[in-house]
Amino acid sequence: MTESTITQTHPLSACGATLRLRILQTTDVHGNLLPFDYYTNQPDRPWGLARLATQIKRARSEVGAENCLVLDNGDFLQGTPLTDLTAQPDNGWTGPHPILAAMNDIGYDAGTIGNHEFNFGLEWLMETLAQARFPLTCCNVLTRRGGTPVDDTTLLPPYLLLNKQMQDRDGGSHSLRIGLLGLVPPQILTWDHARLSGRIDVRDMVESARAWVPTLRALGADLVLLLAHTGIDPGPDRPFMENAARALARLPGIDALLAGHSHKSFPSTDHNGIAGANESNGTLHDTPCLMAGFRGNHLGQLDLTLTHDGNAWQVTGHDSRLLAVSSAQPCPAICIAADAAHRHTLALTAREIGQTAAPLHSYLTLLRDDPILHLVNDAQRRALTLALANSPHAGLPLLSASAPFKSGGRGGPAHFTDIPKGPLLLRHIADLYSFPNTLCGLLVTGADLRDWLERAAICFNQINPGLPDQPLLDPSVPGYDFDVIDGLSYTIDLSQPARYDLSGALIHPKAARIQDLCFARKPVRPDTPFIIATNSYRAHGGGPFAPLAERGLIYSGTRTVRDLLADHVAAVGQVVPAPRPTWRFAPQPGTRVTIETGPGLRAHPADIAALDAVDLGVTDAGFLRLGMPLPFAQPTLAHPAAAAYITP
Repeated sequence: MTESTITQTHPLSACGATLRLRILQTTDVHGNLLPFDYYTNQPDRPWGLARLATQIKRARSEVGAENCLVLDNGDFLQGTPLTDLTAQPDNGWTGPHPILAAMNDIGYDAGTIGNHEFNFGLEWLMETLAQARFPLTCCNVLTRRGGTPVDDTTLLPPYLLLNKQMQDRDGGSHSLRIGLLGLVPPQILTWDHARLSGRIDVRDMVESARAWVPTLRALGADLVLLLAHTGIDPGPDRPFMENAARALARLPGIDALLAGHSHKSFPSTDHNGIAGANESNGTLHDTPCLMAGFRGNHLGQLDLTLTHDGNAWQVTGHDSRLLAVSSAQPCPAICIAADAAHRHTLALTAREIGQTAAPLHSYLTLLRDDPILHLVNDAQRRALTLALANSPHAGLPLLSASAPFKSGGRGGPAHFTDIPKGPLLLRHIADLYSFPNTLCGLLVTGADLRDWLERAAICFNQINPGLPDQPLLDPSVPGYDFDVIDGLSYTIDLSQPARYDLSGALIHPKAARIQDLCFARKPVRPDTPFIIATNSYRAHGGGPFAPLAERGLIYSGTRTVRDLLADHVAAVGQVVPAPRPTWRFAPQPGTRVTIETGPGLRAHPADIAALDAVDLGVTDAGFLRLGMPLPFAQPTLAHPAAAAYITP
């Protein structure tokens, strides 16, 4: 970005001078460039960089915003078919990365990377980031570990020092040196293990920031800002936290914290009740903080008042706010520049892969055996069966595990899959499997499977028998942690507390939600061996799950599960969604529960009726609220698990 033109300078000391610095934050854009949903082909969505560009221009041009920085907090290169298909090799696109081209046109001052930047490998990442005309920083991703963080060799510059001419309230000019530190969750080594293991190392975010902040001050930084791709965890603090914003905010020498990753917002009501989070004044442990939502639905705006006390600039006031972009018109220049990549994406995603004989939707995926999960599990199992056909493991029973990716939650009431009967296009396949995970095969035991399912069942609240209107789902647990293991049959007893918490820590050792665990109608013994097909994220311990790949990995593929799903649908020709009993809730007579799902479910009244559910209306947040008995109508589990082994 071109620095502001200064019309007057102060020849004397800055002592007593006051100026305002406006910081504009974007985070977790996730490939949303235009206000367009490539999964549903719906235009005019209330998000995206094109709308952000208009909001940024407006915020820059306001009176008093002469001193302005535009910063990004990461997760911008992944998340839609525009980035995950068009911008990847071998899909015919030869232009620049469309997201970086737009960010260059907007004029970002700096940014950091998020965990999803690593989804496509290091070579791709570094080649792609070279297109950025703004600097990027990250201090806790290493190519060589030193004795201390400041001795490390890092993948990207560990810090940035931006020298900016700024204008005070009286028109005087001052040179400020602004220090930036970028941070990313160390779990990238788990989530993208196959692409990163042995190639990079990571440090704890708090450890790295604690070491580097004094270095920035020693290098003359007047202001230190953290670009931390991390959310706000209620605690307690622990090493290698994924969401470490609270611990980072308490570090000495930090002037402001820009957070992200969790797809939540700050200041807002998302973090009410969390110690140190003051939503009314936008501080986290008294440090000014921003977290601007996700997919470009908000622009974060932090106005810092800086006063020089004769020795240094001090933050003497601030204003933190989030600006919704839904009413901002998309920037015409950004839309024109993106048009070729947009049309290329539309052509790619319109390719017909197969047919579905009935609608496929995810509104009830956390309530019942879901045809979408069966379809993904079948694709994984088919691919792994073929891969292991000539291996010593070919004769073992083969299971498959998958979780729903679109089940509402923090994604909102439209964050569901809803595919009509008829052609299955590539955009539908991308909707069914929206992450670039690859296939893994694991050798596991019956004990591993029981533990796996206990961890998956933490998405449900404990339900008290005989009471009405109890929320079924724990809103803190994302739906993508609810793995269903196809080929088994089991019951989930919600009168029991969850055995694990969201971090995977054992909190109720005596709890056992998983009951009647069977394979081919016979109880699963703890020592019985199985093969299970799963994705790379889960195999290496993503979410609250054990990293079973450390001792049981027998296959690691290179193609994405999305591609394998497309292969499977093409081979089948027509998908016929049908009940395949796998799991059910244990009966609790006289008990009623409530859930919140997408209002699009109203277009499927037979599915509501099958649950004996009552439509309780739409919430203020836009979710459809249902009430139903527990148990509700569910198919019997007396099945032979015949699909648990497929002959190629």
